[in-house]
Amino acid sequence: MSPKAAACPVCKKPASAETRPFCSAACRDRDLLQWLGEGYRVAGPPADDDTQKIGDYGLDSERD
Repeated sequence: MSPKAAACPVCKKPASAETRPFCSAACRDRDLLQWLGEGYRVAGPPADDDTQKIGDYGLDSERD
């Protein structure tokens, strides 16, 4: 039994050796833009309230 050819995660065409796991540089770049534009999200626990506060804190400022 031969190993199954990998498919491009973007367009499902066979992957290219040069741009694996993508079929082309265009699909690779499209995937990167999805990550940079927050099109993909990784689930995780909610952030603490302290890290979500928006304030004008400098390095020497007193915190609440």
